[in-house]
Amino acid sequence: MGGAADGGAEGGAATTEAVHFAFTEVVPGVYHARGASDLVVGSNAGVVVNEADVLLVDSHISPAAASALIEDLRSITDNPVRYAANTHWHFDHAHGNQVYPPEVEIISHEATRAAIAAGRSNSGRSYELFVGSIPGRIEQMEATLDTMTDATARAELEATLERQRTYYAQLQEVVPTPPNTTLSERLTLHKGGREIQFHFFGRAHTEGDVIVYLPDDRVIITGDMLTAGLPYMGDGYVNEWIETLDRLKALDFDWIIPGHGEPYRERERIDHLQAYMQDLWDQSATLHGQGVSAEDAAARIDLTAHADNFGGIASPGANPVAVLRIFELLDGTVN
Repeated sequence: MGGAADGGAEGGAATTEAVHFAFTEVVPGVYHARGASDLVVGSNAGVVVNEADVLLVDSHISPAAASALIEDLRSITDNPVRYAANTHWHFDHAHGNQVYPPEVEIISHEATRAAIAAGRSNSGRSYELFVGSIPGRIEQMEATLDTMTDATARAELEATLERQRTYYAQLQEVVPTPPNTTLSERLTLHKGGREIQFHFFGRAHTEGDVIVYLPDDRVIITGDMLTAGLPYMGDGYVNEWIETLDRLKALDFDWIIPGHGEPYRERERIDHLQAYMQDLWDQSATLHGQGVSAEDAAARIDLTAHADNFGGIASPGANPVAVLRIFELLDGTVN
């Protein structure tokens, strides 16, 4: 779960269109996979094509999306998928795990495995926020269709409605499946001539964020620790996230493949996110100390100083879920 897509891979990187996915080769053998059809995929995937096998980073939002990705890989390689990774436990990055056979290693942090095993990927506030509202949205769209007379607008809404119905049906097939290989701080694969590092630098978007680092390729694949815009913070550790990003910045890399949005090279965007989160944390903490409610604080916080770096900030106000999460951290009511 993350911010809106913006920007694109620089340098005219070649993109291969398959049935459901478009694969952009960021550097040789390393691809950014994005949904390119009506199939709901939810997030990006990173694809690392090694000499004899493939690593997929994040398994998408449903078994249907995960299976489509594996099928579409044939457009860029005949190598089999032998490794997968969950950068964190959110449903849009981990609910495709069940399609992998036992011999595929699904790699994550220990905390991510524990969260999925405990049922957190398909329950709780964040899941209900993004998924629990789908039946209501479907019902609302059906009611709106009955009142529409404009043929073009009606056709557009009908297409959206059909996507939502299909996605909701796919959700019924999900069996949350924990990863079978875990790390606490670091794990390294040596695949042919490529070194693949998995790092846990600290809590950020969730308690178990793992980034994939390809030192020779100078690429990081970050999940939702970084997105093209502002990431979702409803399960985050906003103050720790800032420090975790400092440790991430110590790596030597040129390309960032984020959890949502297009790959990018501008490292200063990490600085911009840290500045935003520090400002959000500080203003939230001040209002919390004054006894202001989370709801009122979200309305009063002013982040317009960051408007040049994050589109959509036009007036005071902060994401209510992010502020509520910060208040819970300040109250000590979440681990």
